[in-house]
Amino acid sequence: MPKVKNNSGASKRFKPTGSGGFKRNQSHRRHILTKKSPKRKRQLRDTTLVAACDVAAVRKMLPNL
Repeated sequence: MPKVKNNSGASKRFKPTGSGGFKRNQSHRRHILTKKSPKRKRQLRDTTLVAACDVAAVRKMLPNL
């Protein structure tokens, strides 16, 4: 039998939480930052949880976590 592997792109982007969800970083923080307000850039630093409707798809990509 072959090994069950994680999706390597997903394993770099998502970390599991204790309650069964997944943490993720927010987008829109890479470039073209001059037009974004300091408040918006500051709020994009924080990690957020993956939406409840997407947790099943992430869990399918990361079977070993």
